[in-house]
Amino acid sequence: MFRDIKPSDKEPFLAMGQEFFSSTAVAHTIDPQHFVRTFDEAIGHNPYLRILIIEIDNRIVGYAQLSFTYSNEAGGMVVLIEEVYIDESQRGKGIGKKLFEFIEKEYPSAGRFRLEVARNNQRAIDLYQHLGYKVLDYLQMVK
Repeated sequence: MFRDIKPSDKEPFLAMGQEFFSSTAVAHTIDPQHFVRTFDEAIGHNPYLRILIIEIDNRIVGYAQLSFTYSNEAGGMVVLIEEVYIDESQRGKGIGKKLFEFIEKEYPSAGRFRLEVARNNQRAIDLYQHLGYKVLDYLQMVK
C-alpha cells in the first residue's frame, strides 16, 4: 500500500500536488515548478526528502512527503510530515491512520514526528489528535 516514489510516478505526483495546493488544506498555492523540483530531488535520493506513494489495487490514490532534521529539543531526528494527500474518494477509509503507523514503524528511533495543519482542516486535526499528536505552542515564522 505504501512505497517510495519512482520515475513513472511523475505525472500522478504532479497532479496530486497541484490538487493538494489548490485545496483548503493549505494556506496558499505554490509555483508549479516546485512540484517538479521536489519530484526530481526525491528521485535523486536527496537524504532530507522522501515521498511515499499510496496505492490501492495498483492504483495511486495519494502521497506523503517527508523531510528530516535533527532537534536538540526533541533529542534526535525529527520526521517532518510535510504533505499528506489522499484522493477524496478514498478518505475516511483508514488510509491516513495506516500511513502514520507505517511512517512511525519506518523511523522507530525518531525523537519527534512533526506536522503542520491548517486551522480550518478539522477532519485532519481530529485524525492527528486521535493518533496522539498535540499542538506545539510555538509561533511559526518563515522568511
